[in-house]
Amino acid sequence: MTNWPDNDVILYDGVCIFCSRWVRFVMARDTARRFRFTPIQSDYGTRLAKAFGIDPDDPHTNAVIHDGVAHLKSDAALTVLSLLPGWRWTRSLFVVPKPLRDAVYSLIARNRYKIFGKYETCFIPDADMRARVVE
Repeated sequence: MTNWPDNDVILYDGVCIFCSRWVRFVMARDTARRFRFTPIQSDYGTRLAKAFGIDPDDPHTNAVIHDGVAHLKSDAALTVLSLLPGWRWTRSLFVVPKPLRDAVYSLIARNRYKIFGKYETCFIPDADMRARVVE
């Protein structure tokens, strides 16, 4: 885990259909509007990715910065879910050994374009989401 000055920022692959749906899923449930989002393809997203050791040209993880700490792979997904209303129960999934959680995460991440597809360019967020995007 790496420290970062911004808080509750989700880094995601903006051309990945699955990743973009993840962002929409979080937005729909984030009633407190806690999270902000940045595609890895943006200048800010690329800087974040490089700071966390993620290849911006071939990302195999999303990330979330929470309380100044960058969480990657399954830790990122579970951290985000556990902070959403009604999803606190997902904290119990942290008892599953991290190597096992990350193996499942990595399997999906490696095959996400084959399974879910890919946009030609970053998806265009609606006005509500645009207000929460950091570029």
